[in-house]
Amino acid sequence: MRGYFGVGVEGISKSFNLGNLVRTSHAFGASFFFTINSELNYQNIRASDTSHAAIHMPFYAHKNLEEFTLPKDCSLVGVELMDDSVDLPTFRHPLRAAYVLGPEMGSLSPELVARCDHIVKIPMKFCVNVGVAGALCIYDRMISLGSHAERPVRQGARVKK
Repeated sequence: MRGYFGVGVEGISKSFNLGNLVRTSHAFGASFFFTINSELNYQNIRASDTSHAAIHMPFYAHKNLEEFTLPKDCSLVGVELMDDSVDLPTFRHPLRAAYVLGPEMGSLSPELVARCDHIVKIPMKFCVNVGVAGALCIYDRMISLGSHAERPVRQGARVKK
């Protein structure tokens, strides 16, 4: 995959959800993971992060939005159901990006939304689990920026020779 990406969450409260998202990020090749304003620590998420992602990629725990930083030229992409959010299937992913998702029972803070370069939404009827939403965004990035061949015109996985 070209470029790099990181994944993070703001205000997450359930260690199982955090572990799930960290593991998924690791599986898809994320370069780093971060939390903002979370009381959880990595020790509490090991039950669901069976890949032990923290030993394979950096994990940044930012106490608040004021101390949150990203690498130079890294675009911040918020994932949020808002009226003016861009539908994920029509979004052109930045080569250098950090995707941030909100808490389980809430939304990204207005202050974090203001810092985002882009806001995307997954076109669906209602919100899904934060781990599922993160996986969908990462997968969409992979299929749009990855090194996979175009899908065949005909149905099926492979064209017979």
